[in-house]
This record gives sequence, structure tokens and C-alpha cells, in this order.
Amino acid sequence: MSTTKKIAGAVLAAALGVTTLSACGGGDAKDKTAGTSDAPKSKTVTLVSHDSFNVTDAVLKEFEQQSGYTVKVLKSGDAGAALNQEILTKGSPRGDVFFGVDNTLLSRALDNGIFTPYEAKGLADVKPEYVLDKEHRVTPIDSGDICVNYDKAYFADKKIAPPQTLDDLTKPEYKNLLVVENAATSSPGLGFMLASVGKYGEEGWKDYWSKLKANGVEVVDGWEQAYNERFSGSAGGKKAKGDRPLVVSYASSPPVEVLYGEPQPAEAPTGVATGTCFRQIEFAGLLKGAKNEEGGKALVDFLISKKFQEDMPLQMFVNPVTKDAALPELFTKHGVVVEKPENVTPEAIAKNREQWVKAWTALVVK
Repeated sequence: MSTTKKIAGAVLAAALGVTTLSACGGGDAKDKTAGTSDAPKSKTVTLVSHDSFNVTDAVLKEFEQQSGYTVKVLKSGDAGAALNQEILTKGSPRGDVFFGVDNTLLSRALDNGIFTPYEAKGLADVKPEYVLDKEHRVTPIDSGDICVNYDKAYFADKKIAPPQTLDDLTKPEYKNLLVVENAATSSPGLGFMLASVGKYGEEGWKDYWSKLKANGVEVVDGWEQAYNERFSGSAGGKKAKGDRPLVVSYASSPPVEVLYGEPQPAEAPTGVATGTCFRQIEFAGLLKGAKNEEGGKALVDFLISKKFQEDMPLQMFVNPVTKDAALPELFTKHGVVVEKPENVTPEAIAKNREQWVKAWTALVVK
């Protein structure tokens, strides 16, 4: 999960001719815990997260100085794997706060009762549409939109308008142009499948995928292969001679292409089809049985503070969820605003995810 935060590392790696899924940015919080082994337990607060959590040194240090707590970050693989470990250790958690459960996994986390309710200070500043748990077992931290990206140069050369909606992707002019990730093995792949469920409903989403298959959609295992090998518009795809000018990625991909472009382009080489998007929301929660509950509460408060929310976009390439957090110029100049992403409730996802993925696999892959 949370592949959106791995884009920067993968784009930079492609430019250097190596492969990585590590997030890039100003500072890696995993390495900023020197001295925690000597700190009293009451002064150490442990954040369990997926591998893509990142924060700059100065922002984290300011929190530690102001709060008196030393932050230890325990990175635990992708979000699904990290969540599984917390479910298995329910009541005796490995840390105090868990960050990284998103709306596709939220009901599973809540049903397993791994969180202690806590209404964070500053929650009133969070946009209400992101507050999905009224019991405050989890607090919204960031959002990101899974969307089809397109290669601007390809469509300009062919004098074809790029697609903008899910319906567009089934049209003849886009035949054999789209590559998507496997919904059973990839976070963006699952999100794109859920976009079709949100758009066409239980009765129509499978028919939509039948049309996409007939129109030559290509399915690969994960985002790295789709974006950095098959997609013609990315830095990695150009090096790999990718021939698919449409790919499922993120609304934040174009700013990343600009940031790591060599030389840095004046305009993003890729665009976003804003009518194809599914919104991911990530949450943090105070773990039940936390050894440092007060420190955990302070850490959750910090994650929705203006300081962290404004640092986050260029560290994890996601959007803030608070009303007053300003986006960096890179996002405002080269990013897009997705006004109406498709959504599926966490309850519906929890109830149907397994059968939807099985049906998708039988229809599209086999």
C-alpha cells in the first residue's frame, strides 16, 4: 500500500538506472532515533508504520524538543503487512501509534479492535469529509488520488485528445494504450478497480472491465513495472522504451516528474485524467495497550499539526487533510485538483473486497 509515497524514489532510481521502492525526501525518520535506547521508556514514543513514512529532520526535532519525547519509527513493510502484524499482536502492540491504515483496510483494523479512541487536538481543523470514524479510533492524516496518468507528448504527436474519464478509456482511439496494475497484488491496481465499482456500481463494474479488456488493457503485477517500465511518459519508462501512454498512477506523479527531471522541465511531461480517480485516505491511531499512551496522543496531535501537514507533501507526496495547510508550489503549479473522485465506503470494501478481487481476476487476468 501507499505506493504514492514511493513515486519519488522510483523516479529518481529510474534516472540513475537502479530500482528501489524507498521513499526519498529531506530526511528519513527511521534514522532519526539515535539515543532512544538510552531514553527512559516514558520519554520514548514509538510510531509503527509502513515503509514510506517520512519527515524532515528539523520538523521531527522540533516536535521532540517541544514535547520532550524521542520518536522511534518502526517501519514494517507495506501497509497491509504492517497492519497484519498489529492485529496479531493486539493488546501487546509493538509501538504506541500506528500510521498507514487507509480506507481500503480501515474496517478490518476497526473490526479487530486494535485502537484506543482518542479525539486528537486539532481535529476540528481536519476537513470533515476525511473523518470516517466518528468514534475517533483513527485520525485522518493524508489523502492521495489514484488516477490514470497520460504521456502528453504522445497525444500531442498523434493529435488525439487524452482521455479524461473512465468511459473514455473504452473508446477505440485508446485501444492498446492503457497499462494497469493487478488489483490482487497492487494498491493502485485495487484503487483503480474500486474507482470502477464506485462509478458503475455492483451491477456495472464487471461489464466495464469487459470493455477495457476488449480495448486492449494490459495488466502487470505492480506500480513499479507499470509506471517505470511500460509507461512511455515517465523517466523510467522512456529509458525502458515503454510503449503504453496511459497508466494507473497518482495525481501527484506529475509534480514528482518535474522535481526529479534532469534537467528539470518547466512543465510536467505527464497529465492526469481527473475523471478516473479513487481517493485513498490514510489514518493514524493510538494502539490499544500502548506503553506510552500520553506520548502516543502527543504524536497523533503532531501528525495533524500545521507543521507536519505542510512538510508532508514533499516528503511523502500526498495531500494534507487540514483546512489551513498550504501546498508547496510544486504541487500547485504542476499538480491537479481532483474535485470528484470515486469513493466506496470502508464497510462496503471490507464486505466485498475479496469477492470483487476474485471476480476481477477471473474476468481480466485469466
